[in-house]
Amino acid sequence: MDFMSRLEMVLSLILLVSMGINVLLFVYSRNVAQKLVLISQEIDDMRAAVASFASHVKSVYEMEMFYGDQTLQALMDHARSFREYMEEFNFIYIPEEEEADAETQQIEEI
Repeated sequence: MDFMSRLEMVLSLILLVSMGINVLLFVYSRNVAQKLVLISQEIDDMRAAVASFASHVKSVYEMEMFYGDQTLQALMDHARSFREYMEEFNFIYIPEEEEADAETQQIEEI
């Protein structure tokens, strides 16, 4: 009997340690997921700001008094290339459903 109670004690201790580790891993993974969601939202905000900037530069470039200005053309090209660079990160944080909607919206813009 002494052997069984000792075995039960060891197994109970192992179970307690395992449960503690599982709880800690759950809390850690939950915190990491929350941080990733926050980063995702910030990247989305930054992408929207870049797109807004690019459209603003385009509207200024298309004004009659600035049409053909090489400096604005270079700025517009730079803004466009930066926006395209930011769009490469879409696969990281946009769920598949939102990605399909974004692709449909891009097709409609063209």
